[in-house]
Amino acid sequence: MNLKIKYLYAFCICFLFTAQSGFSQSAKTKTSLPEIKVSKNQHYFVTENEKPFFWLGDTGWLTFGKLDRAGVDKYFKDRKDKGFNVVQVMVLHTLNVTNAYGDAALTNEDISKPLVTTGNDFNNPAEYDYWDHVDYVLDVAQKNGIYLAMVPVWGTNVSKGNKVSKEQAIVYAKFLADRYKNKTNIIWLNGGDTHGNEFMDIWNAIGNTLKTNNPNQLVTFHPFGRTDSSENYHNEKWLDFNMFQSGHRRYDQDTLPNSFKEDNYKFVQRDLTLKPIKPTLDGEPSYEGIPHGLHDTLQPKWTDNDVRRYAYWSVFAGAAGYTYGHNAVMQMFKKGDKGAYGNKVLWTDAINAPGAKQMIYIKKLMLEFPYLERVPDQSLIAKQGEKYDYLIATKGKKYALIYTYTGRKIVLNMGKIAGEKVTATWYNPRDGQKTKIGTVDNKGTKEFQPSGSKKDGNDWVLILESK
Repeated sequence: MNLKIKYLYAFCICFLFTAQSGFSQSAKTKTSLPEIKVSKNQHYFVTENEKPFFWLGDTGWLTFGKLDRAGVDKYFKDRKDKGFNVVQVMVLHTLNVTNAYGDAALTNEDISKPLVTTGNDFNNPAEYDYWDHVDYVLDVAQKNGIYLAMVPVWGTNVSKGNKVSKEQAIVYAKFLADRYKNKTNIIWLNGGDTHGNEFMDIWNAIGNTLKTNNPNQLVTFHPFGRTDSSENYHNEKWLDFNMFQSGHRRYDQDTLPNSFKEDNYKFVQRDLTLKPIKPTLDGEPSYEGIPHGLHDTLQPKWTDNDVRRYAYWSVFAGAAGYTYGHNAVMQMFKKGDKGAYGNKVLWTDAINAPGAKQMIYIKKLMLEFPYLERVPDQSLIAKQGEKYDYLIATKGKKYALIYTYTGRKIVLNMGKIAGEKVTATWYNPRDGQKTKIGTVDNKGTKEFQPSGSKKDGNDWVLILESK
């Protein structure tokens, strides 16, 4: 082989490798979002600069497959404006998935063969592919200050039909790790609505491959309803934090033994007793606008009241954040679609649902006080109650927050935070408005009565601050 041919051969090999790894990805730049990591106390998230990061997520599961570029721009700008900083998405919903432009993600539905073309010029259809569109979404998310929590392959593709082998999964995960090595706004959600105790060899292979190749990108497992990543993967080195799916069923619809039912705070309370300590959060509670129990469309639909309850219950129990969802948005429902779970609302309308607008108030409240010292403390509450009457408390050294979903009377054991006196304030989770109560002695037992009648959805946060 002469010298000229050797150089040509080397160039071709280098080019092919770069194309498969996603040569359109550049190194970390000044516009990159800060990397997210686990806090030193191992309960929460912080940026690489040690600033508190409260995970406020949305489930835009079908973003890659359903939205064109205009839709991507609209969706992420809206979520930024509403305070969201994480969007959970499926990279591969199915193995034959195509995007809004008809580009397939895989060759012959083989997960180990991503269909990558050379170049990424959107104006040249021959150069633009499914993975370039993923790149575009990542860039738009980054510009809007949003991290993408990406599910490599949705669980049903593994659990039904044996369409994915361990060997294929490793090749695919390596492709993802190489292509997105320099992206700082990626978090990986292994699994995808699947039972953690099934196909563990595949899920561990994906998790280990992603984490080994890109140790600075956080990895967790998105499990089946009413289950938790901690049940099967807590001690795996690739799992940086826990995620549970509290699910979509009512108390009376859940007949599973030992289930936490709607009490999503119990997942948090259990996870925070495990060693090593890892952050945890509810990655899929009941979606706004989805029927109770999912499948019977004649059932009542979950409302903004319910998504607030799940948010405050889990976060006050010690969760590192919360993921909201809406039936229409999670499937990016548009005209002409055959909607799932009885949905008939366009995603462009549903992004303005009441619950989506209200999520910013829990984020603002949590970041208003010293965040990293925050701990759950049920000893504050003299009469905790059960089901929807349950009261939950969290505190720092000089503040305490107590949540009631029903507007019931709050009876507290005082003296749990510093100071001889404390100021008391009501916080409205529906609009973020505060109403001063006054100054009270920080001792003995005190009663606080929210305004309005006692009913589901008349929720309030009582704020106590040391004088």
